[in-house]
Amino acid sequence: MLERKAIFPNVIELNFQAGHVIGCNVYLVHDGEEWVLIDIGYEESVEEIVELVRELDFPLSKCKTLIATHADVDHGQGLALAKQLLKTTVSAHPKAAKLLSTGDTLRTFAEIEAQNIHLEMPIVETEHIIDEGSIIEVGKIQLEVWSTPGHADSQLAFRMGELLFSGDNIYRDGCVGAIDAHHGSDIPAFIRSLQRIRNSDVKWLLPSHGPIFRKDDAMLDKTIARLQSYLHMADFGTCAIDWPLMDQWEEEIALGKMPE
Repeated sequence: MLERKAIFPNVIELNFQAGHVIGCNVYLVHDGEEWVLIDIGYEESVEEIVELVRELDFPLSKCKTLIATHADVDHGQGLALAKQLLKTTVSAHPKAAKLLSTGDTLRTFAEIEAQNIHLEMPIVETEHIIDEGSIIEVGKIQLEVWSTPGHADSQLAFRMGELLFSGDNIYRDGCVGAIDAHHGSDIPAFIRSLQRIRNSDVKWLLPSHGPIFRKDDAMLDKTIARLQSYLHMADFGTCAIDWPLMDQWEEEIALGKMPE
């Protein structure tokens, strides 16, 4: 049996536990013998994760459910195999459940032709549809489900007391999950989600990638301001809401203004 390296009471992060990066952050939340996993990562990592859970002396039969923060390939490709090995269920947002049930490779970033990325997305059914206000019980622990769209329209976060499992909303360096129109990203929604996190009284953010960190309101303010600027930039194409430069150009043409 391995010694459990809890990062907070009742919370183990399996990359930290393993001492090396397995994939996306995988959080094991437990109370008594009952436990859940938040995200699972790539299919190739599933057997290592399951064996690690076994070595930590968690009964595999007591996995209540596998929770998906959203359906991206780097978070959920391994759900089908993990579900089979653990004989458990999947819990996901309704929009994520649809992508998972069809094995959608485009909306999950499994297929990116321009970067020669061609990954499988094994089909898996979702038994438990969760959304804003849902409660996931793990023993006596309650995970409060937050809908935090922006990176993906199915992005969820999960509050557990002063902790927020924050998905791809925000990372320690102030970066956020990829913004891509084909992915279902929405910048105004992203800003609202970050404002909700910033204005909450949670103390710790547990992201889906990278280190866990104490909530930093100044950093969040800076990130929110950056995303607000994205609303008015051609860089983000159909994710932006306008392109002020073209309005200026139209006015300059009407005035016959020469280049300066």
